[in-house]
Amino acid sequence: MSHVGFIDTTYQPNYNKEIVVTFYMEPAIAFNEAAEAVAGESSIGSWTDLSTLKPDVAKKIGAKVFYFNEKQNIVKIAYPLELFELGSIPQFLSSVGGNIFSMKAIKNLRLVDVEFPEKYIKSFQGPALGIEGIRKILKNKDRIILGSIIKPKVGLSAIEHAQVAYDVWKNGIDLVKDDENLTSMVFNKFEERIKRTLAMRDKVEKETGKIKIYAANVTAPPDIMLERAKYVKSLGGRCVMVDIVSTGLDNVQYLRKQNLGLIIHGHRAGHSTFTRYPKHGITMLVLAKLARLAGIDQLHTGTVVGKMEGSEQEVLSINELLREDWQHYHILRENWSALKPTMPIASGGLHPALLPKLEEILGHDIIANFGGGVHGHKDGSAAGARACAQAAEAIFEKKSLKEQAKFHPELKTALDQWGGVKYKQQR
Repeated sequence: MSHVGFIDTTYQPNYNKEIVVTFYMEPAIAFNEAAEAVAGESSIGSWTDLSTLKPDVAKKIGAKVFYFNEKQNIVKIAYPLELFELGSIPQFLSSVGGNIFSMKAIKNLRLVDVEFPEKYIKSFQGPALGIEGIRKILKNKDRIILGSIIKPKVGLSAIEHAQVAYDVWKNGIDLVKDDENLTSMVFNKFEERIKRTLAMRDKVEKETGKIKIYAANVTAPPDIMLERAKYVKSLGGRCVMVDIVSTGLDNVQYLRKQNLGLIIHGHRAGHSTFTRYPKHGITMLVLAKLARLAGIDQLHTGTVVGKMEGSEQEVLSINELLREDWQHYHILRENWSALKPTMPIASGGLHPALLPKLEEILGHDIIANFGGGVHGHKDGSAAGARACAQAAEAIFEKKSLKEQAKFHPELKTALDQWGGVKYKQQR
């Protein structure tokens, strides 16, 4: 029996053959002992030496702590790719997102970032359509894409839901989506809602000559989720929405592998149960990377200026990761070029007055999603949609909203109504 050590600060990781993970760690024992315990438990170790572990195996596939900083509570660990099953998010999470979070040697542990080798990234399908595919469908090359969640979240009948969708599509909204908790309810059955809403989409496309997207929420156990997605496809739908946390990224992979040709819209409801606390859990950046691997075409990532938590630096880093293929290869030694980029979605507390600041911070390659900012307009949902479209037009034409509002009463009303509502900007 021989002792296995997992710390080697002279070790230089091979980013082509190893998965490199950064943890924030607050230990309950000596820092180096806790780091060793994390590396061992997440790879080949146990609480004691093992007679069954051969020295050559330990040397070949044991994880290595190559950097730790007690002042910053940072630990970096290199894991040989042999420790991971290619194309399997569940197995990855069971390894670096599993038992280590329950260890008594740890007070707090947070999975901050993970850098994947190209071989691992290539083992996933990634998005079917991605940013370019979404823009091609909408025939929108470079403008902000305007989205609207139908409100109230639940409570409308299928007929009412479809009519509200028609009203906002007709008045400038590009994408309409169900809310995260609207699936198939006694007062709004899934099949009826999809049928009626897509019929209204067809009607408004004929009337306006513009392409519209409906993100139908198919969140359910995997067999039902697939049935629902196929139903959307059979009626000419272009997009389905999945709550990626409650559904599970493995089921997102399952849906993506069906190759239905649908945009998969990823809602992140529930992510803050493990991403929000800064000392423990998993970051939204890691979840976003896994979502891109799994095949999400467009993903909720935060607004900075809206009602949801998320700093500017955090949201920007997530959005850049989703949108870029080569940039992060140079910065983080990751090459994502094998997978199509994912479109970020800004959603949560947006209204027309916030659109210029949103675009300034996050750019135009984004879906700006409005709920109350459309349906809470004093003159109704149609006016709210027009106000959003007028704000987007002003940004595209490099006008101020104040100037634009002189000739657009819907926007003026929105600015009067919400212009003074400011959320604390997270820097």
